[in-house]
Amino acid sequence: MSTSNSPLTTNTDVQMQNADNKSGMKNAVIGVLAVALVSLGGYTIYDKSNNTKTIQQQETKIASISDEKSNLQSSFDASLARLDSMATVTTSLQNQLTEKNSEIAKDKEEIRKILNNKNATAKELARAKTLIANLNEKISGMEQEVARLTQENQTLTQDKMVLTADKEKLTQDLATTTTVKTELEKKVDVASTLNASNILITPYNVKRNGKEKVSTTAKRVDKIVVSFDVANRIIQPGSTDLYVVVMGPDGQPIANGTSGSFTTREEGDKTYTAKLPVDLETAKTKNVAFTFNPGTSFQKGNYKIQIYQNGFLIGEGTRELKKGGLFS
Repeated sequence: MSTSNSPLTTNTDVQMQNADNKSGMKNAVIGVLAVALVSLGGYTIYDKSNNTKTIQQQETKIASISDEKSNLQSSFDASLARLDSMATVTTSLQNQLTEKNSEIAKDKEEIRKILNNKNATAKELARAKTLIANLNEKISGMEQEVARLTQENQTLTQDKMVLTADKEKLTQDLATTTTVKTELEKKVDVASTLNASNILITPYNVKRNGKEKVSTTAKRVDKIVVSFDVANRIIQPGSTDLYVVVMGPDGQPIANGTSGSFTTREEGDKTYTAKLPVDLETAKTKNVAFTFNPGTSFQKGNYKIQIYQNGFLIGEGTRELKKGGLFS
């Protein structure tokens, strides 16, 4: 039996070698896993960082849009307040601004539509911003127009007040003048009333042959002739009416076929016996004669003659007719 000097491989050595190999592989796997984990962690951190940045950008954009929308709403509200401040403009001024109000109404409607849209885009908000700017420009124009028209209205109001004051003064002056004129007319009217004088009341007996004889016996009197003078220094030339009232012994006016009534200034309406139109000249005396025949026999007693002109009693006289004797 031969022997060798090379060392012998034992089971123990083999096991130890296998164990070392397994340990190396495990470490390699762990290393790979560690690298992968680190890489995954880095990617996750990077991705999360990007997501956070994107979210922040969107939030910033949303906040910007929200702020823009809020600013636009405030601007729009301010514009509406300016419009409301012109609500006291008079109707006449509002009528002159109707066309601009119509344009503004359209702009307001579109602006409200955009601002009420929760998902309004930046482009739409930019449109709203432009519309609000245009709205403010129109409102400024309206304010200037209102100011101008208000100034004109104030000027017209002041002119009207002046004219009204002048009118009131003229009215007062006219009223005063009218009052004075009326009073003067009344004075002139009264002053121009005629005055009757030299009143003669003559009873006549008319003979069969036509001759006339004065008689104071009632049963012999056939007519009474009344004559008198009238004059006035300031009366205007022209015609006037005289009213003669003959009152019988019973105190009643005697009427005939030409009788009527007239109005006096102090006694009301009276019945006249005769109406005599007379033509007059300023400051000249006019003689008037009137013949009275009652159509029946005269009665004894007093016959009163009253003469009226311009509503006033301007003269009167009385004539007595006697009963007469047996041979009268």
